Amino acid sequence: MEPVRTCVGCRTRAPRSSLLRVVAIDSVLIPDGRASMPGRGAWVHETSECVDTAIRRRAFVRALRVPGPLDTQTIEQYLQRTKG
Repeated sequence: MEPVRTCVGCRTRAPRSSLLRVVAIDSVLIPDGRASMPGRGAWVHETSECVDTAIRRRAFVRALRVPGPLDTQTIEQYLQRTKG
């Protein structure tokens, strides 16, 4: 049985393989495609809708337990590369 995680954007539960793990390193959101980077991670669908919702609701900040705002440029570039 595959592990289930909750998307921080749309708040739906989904299999771990269908979500992208994101970590914060020095207040920068980094996509963790292999889900192997150290530290606390947040899970999100690889869609711009879920990522935008999570950013707008400050869900990444809460889930990753980091103070202050996060630089989301890296995750947005990652989504553009995977779609294009």
